[in-house]
Amino acid sequence: MSDVTTLWCEQVRAAAAAATTLQLRGGASKAFYGRTPAGEVLDTRAHRGVVAYEPTELVVTVRGGTPLVELESLLAERNQMLAFEPPHFGADATVAGCVASGLSGPRRVAAGALRDFVLGVTIMDGRGDVLRFGGQVMKNVAGYDVSRLIAGSLGTLGIILDVSLKVLPRPFAETTLRFELGEAGVIERLNRWGGQPLPISGSAWQAGELMLRLSGAGAAVRAASARLGGERVDDAAASTFWSGVREHTAAFFAALPPAVDGREPILWRIALPSTAAALQLDDAQLIEWGGGLRWLWSHRPAEQVRARVAELGGHATQFRGGARDGEIFQPLGAALMTIHRRLKHAFDPAGVFNPGRLYDGI
Repeated sequence: MSDVTTLWCEQVRAAAAAATTLQLRGGASKAFYGRTPAGEVLDTRAHRGVVAYEPTELVVTVRGGTPLVELESLLAERNQMLAFEPPHFGADATVAGCVASGLSGPRRVAAGALRDFVLGVTIMDGRGDVLRFGGQVMKNVAGYDVSRLIAGSLGTLGIILDVSLKVLPRPFAETTLRFELGEAGVIERLNRWGGQPLPISGSAWQAGELMLRLSGAGAAVRAASARLGGERVDDAAASTFWSGVREHTAAFFAALPPAVDGREPILWRIALPSTAAALQLDDAQLIEWGGGLRWLWSHRPAEQVRARVAELGGHATQFRGGARDGEIFQPLGAALMTIHRRLKHAFDPAGVFNPGRLYDGI
């Protein structure tokens, strides 16, 4: 182990022995996400750098504290990218924070989610032991896929020391089209297009306007553009728009709706089957991922929002705003909660890491 990981090992074992807790923190760009963090801060940014990069094999292995912007710059030099388009939410975002949050951007609709690109991880568990899972190629992923389990765990299972990620080439061509459509119409249209061989790499609808991104070979993008119609968006404006959707700097996310009867709005992240009907909640909404992800600013009680989402076959996360000490993520049934508790105990029996960040007691 390196000097920093040796130090962390001692710190973790001391915390376990003293029944104290540690709050894992990198760039803190996603500190708002999940329940309120607790424990003494363990800064993970000292463990950084590229371990291995094989452009021809489309795989990169980096240490968890590596700034996300540095990794993306390295890949861009070889005309490659993280295809799941992870949000940064701040200049100091790290690779470990990216994986721990499990969040994907607009391109997820075509490329897949972050967890689909995690080939292997090395973590330090709650006993101070270093564990390695997966590898650097897909064929090494067999049995219980622990590497992908770490994605979205918000640091509750261990310190991410390094991670191997699958990367992809950047598309040769890209264009964005604008359409005017209502909520019900856009859901129908996106699902119809989703069943056709179209190079759609992003979709975002808000207030009657749909932005549709096409990516791929030049001929395929040109043919799809001609077939779909719509109004072509200037490349610079399109780049700014998709960056705003990914980083939540677009007006929908950045302009906080006013309070109603003293209640501040909550930004809900709602996952639904892409074919699910309109939410019909009459609140500000942005639809992504071909209808599968719906962002909602709402003053309504959480029970009301989640009840409507459950009717449509989905689940809702309190992404920003509101109290952070309650049920932030979709409440789990007894069986699923038991599985979560057993996983937590297997990796972190003393409950050292990020206690309560996902659910109370985990």
